[in-house]
Amino acid sequence: MALNLQTFKTRTLTALLFVMIMLSGLLINQWSFFILFTLIHFGCWHEYQQLIKKIYPPYNGIGWVHEYGVMFLGWCFMVWRFHNPFPLGQVTMYGLGWYLFLLMAVFLMAKEIVFKKEIDLKIIGYSFLGLIYISLSWSLMMDIRIGFWPVAGSNNVQIFPGLAIVLLLIGTIWINDTMAYLVGSFIGKRPLSAISPQKTWEGTIGGAIIAIIVATFLGIQFTGISLNIAWGITIIATVAGTFGDLLESKLKRMAGVKDSGQIMPGHGGFLDRFDSLLLATPIVWLFLWAMSEFPL
Repeated sequence: MALNLQTFKTRTLTALLFVMIMLSGLLINQWSFFILFTLIHFGCWHEYQQLIKKIYPPYNGIGWVHEYGVMFLGWCFMVWRFHNPFPLGQVTMYGLGWYLFLLMAVFLMAKEIVFKKEIDLKIIGYSFLGLIYISLSWSLMMDIRIGFWPVAGSNNVQIFPGLAIVLLLIGTIWINDTMAYLVGSFIGKRPLSAISPQKTWEGTIGGAIIAIIVATFLGIQFTGISLNIAWGITIIATVAGTFGDLLESKLKRMAGVKDSGQIMPGHGGFLDRFDSLLLATPIVWLFLWAMSEFPL
């Protein structure tokens, strides 16, 4: 796959704008982080539903209550996991999110049972998969960001803020995507998968090796994360991120579209941009939970 300079220029310029927006949301404070991922959450949901409508045409008939209600249900789960440190008066985000989640879940179930002549289990299944694929992932991202993770070392317990984990996770995926594209453009010959023929084995392996080494080094130097945790996060991010990319490519192929959306020239839509992170986040969360001295 030869390097297309015009495509690379477009991708680079839009990527720089994207990075500035992302870093602002990630670094300003906890509320900017929540707002950033709220926008990402609804953007991913919109594109996911558009793909499902092409994959399974009856999904077009779900109606606006179901369409937006399931998005809001997933967002309530995010609010629940963005919990106690940020009270609104006497109401915590934890409590608000949990009660809204329960109310919305009951409302949507009642709506399907009472107002639908027939219950289409495939429609419900696709919406449920969206909750797992999108809302659960971003909810666990809230968990990682808010947490202070106690990780057992050889003789002591290290504690570091969740923001360091988030930055290492996202940084690894960015490096991996960029290096895989560059390495694949110059020396890539063997397609990785029929699902995504532009990706090559050379680009995937080369990008992963570079990302793991560089991101691990930067993580240790600038965040204070221990070597074993940094290795674990970077390896998970590269491997799971690649599978996340292939999963979204499979959905697009089933829907018969090239990109999930058009928010970024050269990069596609929300799902195109965050597909790797969607799959890597819950696995990193499980890794941190397994490495933690105290259960969550």
